[in-house]
This record gives sequence, structure tokens and C-alpha cells, in this order.
Amino acid sequence: MNLGILVSGRGSNLQAIIDAIEKGKLKSQIALVISNKEGVQALERCLKHGIPYKVIKRKAFSSKEEFEEAMVKALKEASVDFVILAGFMLVLSETFLRAFPMKVVNIHPSLIPAFQGLNAQRQALDYGAKITGCSLHFVTDELDNGPVIAQACVPVLPEDTEEILSERILAYEHRILPQVIKWLEEGRVKVEGRRVIVEGAKYGSLPFNPSLEDF
Repeated sequence: MNLGILVSGRGSNLQAIIDAIEKGKLKSQIALVISNKEGVQALERCLKHGIPYKVIKRKAFSSKEEFEEAMVKALKEASVDFVILAGFMLVLSETFLRAFPMKVVNIHPSLIPAFQGLNAQRQALDYGAKITGCSLHFVTDELDNGPVIAQACVPVLPEDTEEILSERILAYEHRILPQVIKWLEEGRVKVEGRRVIVEGAKYGSLPFNPSLEDF
């Protein structure tokens, strides 16, 4: 499976995918990384590991539609099968999504539908939540509200700051993201309305549902 990864920042989730591929845990390959920003750490990771990348800036285009069409063109030219949003900080519209129907997944730092949008970790702290986490979901035209593939629960501790909580959640993001990619490349992910079933997965108790198998 050829992956297209969209990034905007340091690319730690990109690194988790790279590590899983290099360790032989994933058969997929990263065909192209697209960043909407220059000089971010994610691009340094691409250079280090010999991964092709492009910088496509929103402000270089007169409309969001033209910007997304440029990304689609680059991804199609790279023969991308699935698109992973790994810290991509722009909302995609139907222009992009119709080019990859149910082939775009995103990692979000909350247990959606709770704490959607920006600063989800801060939202959890401000709300006084005792449990938060991260979700891997299909991207639809509803912000952070597509069908959920997998989630990990993370406790919110009394002494947590936004930074501390973010790092704790991130450690779980680095585990569920490559696991879900493995399920996708094996063709085990089935969508029935809003319900997502992973064929052959071991569904059980917290902290994972379905449970992580290899990561």
C-alpha cells in the first residue's frame, strides 16, 4: 500500500510510521509526504530517511479548491492508495475527500466526539475530564467526526499541564497509528455506517478497543 502523509509540524507521527516500516512491521511504503509549511521538522525526517516530499502552501493559490487540487494531483502522481493526516493543521474539503473516498484517515488527540477541533488537550483540562485519549478516524466533511477505527484512553492527572498531557497522549498516538495502517493494508477494516469493524481483531477491555496486536 502506498501512503501519502500530510504534515504541518515536527512529524512525530510520521516518524512512528517510518519506524514501523523500517522494522518490518508494515509492508506499506511512504510514496509522498506533503507539508503546507517550509522548514518544519517533518521534512528533516524525510531527508534523513530518503522519503520524497513536496511543500505545497495554501497561500500560493487563490482558492482552497486550487490548493487541494494541487495536493491531489501530487498524490495521484505518486500512486498513493491511502492518505494519512499526521499533524496536518488544515481542514480538508470535499474537493480533496472525493478524490480519496474513505481513503483518508486522521489522528486526533481526544476521544471523539469529545473535544473536537484545535487544542483538544487544553479543552480536556479546562473541562475537568478524568479520561481523554486519541482517536484514529476516517475523515469526512464533519470536523473530527468521521467513523472511528481505534481509540486509546489516557488518564488526566491533577498535576497535568497541557504540554504534559499532550506528550502522554502522543505516546499512544505513536502506537495506534501504525497498528491501524497495518489493519488497512491487510484489508481488515470494514465500515458500516458510522460503525467500523476490524475483522479478526480482539475486542476487549480498556485501554484499547480493539486491542493493539503488534505495536
